[in-house]
Amino acid sequence: MDIVELGTTGLRASRIGLGLAALGRPGYINLGHADDLGEDRSVAALEALADKVLDAAWEKGVRYFDAARSYGRAEEFLGRWLRRRGIGVDEMDVGSKWGYTYTADWRTDAEVHEVKDHSLAMLKRQIKESRANLGDSLRLYQIHSTTEESGVLENGAVLDELARLKANGLRIGLTLSGEHQAATLEQALAIRRDGRQLFDCVQATWNILEPSAGAQLADAHAAGMGVIVKEALANGRLTARNQEEGFAAKHPSLVAIAEEAGVGIDAVAIAAALAQPWAHVVLSGAAQAEHLHSNLQALRLRLDAHHLAELSGSAEPPADYWQRRAELAWN
Repeated sequence: MDIVELGTTGLRASRIGLGLAALGRPGYINLGHADDLGEDRSVAALEALADKVLDAAWEKGVRYFDAARSYGRAEEFLGRWLRRRGIGVDEMDVGSKWGYTYTADWRTDAEVHEVKDHSLAMLKRQIKESRANLGDSLRLYQIHSTTEESGVLENGAVLDELARLKANGLRIGLTLSGEHQAATLEQALAIRRDGRQLFDCVQATWNILEPSAGAQLADAHAAGMGVIVKEALANGRLTARNQEEGFAAKHPSLVAIAEEAGVGIDAVAIAAALAQPWAHVVLSGAAQAEHLHSNLQALRLRLDAHHLAELSGSAEPPADYWQRRAELAWN
């Protein structure tokens, strides 16, 4: 798998990375997540599953892994796997995130699964926790789900602490969510500390159903930021598990390209993200090795301008897309 530079950060990553949102906790909003985990959702069972998927990813050349403090025990699982495999800090880079606390207590029926807090105290606490789990492999630390409502981009004390972490060698990023991703990214691009752009990387939702942040992600790329695409499969909506009535009829180009290439619609969706000239890395959120292998088929597809133009017809109004996402059940 090709390895690319993440903008001007000095970090290197594989074109497809692995996100651990669905592997570090027993409940998540991806379609079919319950089927992936099965009946045994003990900590030991999930760590064994995570090890299996991480092994499969490593063997296929994946060299970027993405975790977060709120992904249950994802950081712990990843850190132990790295140590067991003897993978050195010069062999790959790890990104994680701060700003949410996991609160579900290993239950899928919890009323609240995670709580957001973008305060300075949270940043100081969670960077210590992330470093304890991941050690020197942690190279990129991101604000988790930066939005206008949280006010984090106006919090001078937090921004100053992020600048201090950056001065000590950590790369600093932000992840985006919601229909106002583009505006939030524009705000982040303007933030400077010590005369330099503060944020090194951005991780944003982009997929053929929700491509609205594309122009701003191109701006971030032009500014030297690493650009990481998350939710390229729309939390499972762009996979064979989507049982929405009439989905295939609404997205004929997606289905036709997949059938012609002999791959799943998931591979086509990831290939569409990889084809964006501003995208450095696209994350797979697979919780089974077989699904990861299906996602990786995207690497053998070469979508041309005609294909991409056809797929652009799948876009939904951003407000509709994010409302649909908010209605997905934890399972």
